Amino acid sequence: MVMQTEIAIIGAGVVGLAIAERLVSEGHEVVLIDPNPAGSGASYGNAGTIADYAVLPVGTPDVLRNLPSLLFDRNSPLSIRRAALPSLAPWLIRFAFQSLPGPARRNAAAIADLLADAAGLWAGLADRIGGQDILQKRGCLYAYETRRAFQSAKADMAFRRSLGISVDLIGPNDLRQLEPGLPEVEGGAAFFPNAVFMSDPGEMVGRLARAVAAPVLPHRITQLRRVAGGVELAGGDFQLKARKVVLAAGAHARDLARQAGDRIPLDTERGYHVEWDMDVPRLTRPTCPTTRGFYLCPMSGRLRVAGTVELGGLTAPPSPHRVARLVEGARALFPDLPEPSRDWMGFRPSLPDSLPVIGPSRGGADVIHAFGHGHIGLTLAPITAMLVADVLAGRTPCRDIAAVRPQRFGL
Repeated sequence: MVMQTEIAIIGAGVVGLAIAERLVSEGHEVVLIDPNPAGSGASYGNAGTIADYAVLPVGTPDVLRNLPSLLFDRNSPLSIRRAALPSLAPWLIRFAFQSLPGPARRNAAAIADLLADAAGLWAGLADRIGGQDILQKRGCLYAYETRRAFQSAKADMAFRRSLGISVDLIGPNDLRQLEPGLPEVEGGAAFFPNAVFMSDPGEMVGRLARAVAAPVLPHRITQLRRVAGGVELAGGDFQLKARKVVLAAGAHARDLARQAGDRIPLDTERGYHVEWDMDVPRLTRPTCPTTRGFYLCPMSGRLRVAGTVELGGLTAPPSPHRVARLVEGARALFPDLPEPSRDWMGFRPSLPDSLPVIGPSRGGADVIHAFGHGHIGLTLAPITAMLVADVLAGRTPCRDIAAVRPQRFGL
């Protein structure tokens, strides 16, 4: 007998869980489906920052000018596994176009609109799931090692301010007051006072999973097809029929989206982190040494160093070189760090314009897309949940979703 439900959510990461929490609160019957434990993957391994300031897309004119050297330098914060280049070529062409000045500005404005009140929405969600103690309201820092880098950052910060982002440029002395554990820099820092940090994103998402009154079925869905009265999902010997389906499978969503009628240029960024266990982390807030392309994240009982972008698909093993670069970069700042306690690699779903896909599929509103959040999936989980709930209920979405509609790529 085929299992039946009102709404099936494919993917139990932070986005899928937030959607489930919202839909259950509105009285819907919901089932989540994910072969991995709820809240694992990128929902666990991220930098833990509700990054309302992260309005710049990955692709910008500066990135475009340096793209060849960035992609093929093994030590670059943005690199590519060369074996993946043939399959990545169509994505890279779209990425290059989206990095031009006009598209990059439009993408930034659309990201800023999505990010509006991200911290407030997370505060509300944390309150509902008993996670307020995990939220740390200390802001976030971008640190600039040289005066030249600090001066160059002024135009970037002015653009962010034009999009409604609060940011203060501070000198080396003020930076030292905020973070005395950091090595001294001659440049200074950008301080984002409204950014909120999770001292343990894995625990936060775990609490969200425990608070959601919906089962999580441990299956990998490989087939999606419309049938009379709903959508049939299958994988292995598992079958389920749902009236509506929400596709929140992150980096694994592309093939299912195609079966729903949409060709989405989704690819995968492989993200890494390294952790050192310590009673008192070296910092009090997330700090990005901008020339190194990673975040120093003072989490509960450990220091996490997270970041860099590696384009390389879902199947290749982790790169020891990328891990070594994180360790080397962390030790350049804190030379006394011992061998790391652990390392991790996960998959970020990446689209060429750095915007997610949220909205009804081409084949109809019985399948709703909610994936492709790139670096800001943790940040955007609550607003994505609100948008999906609006679409499913036939309400006018609380934000304009034209910029994130699945059909924007014209494929």
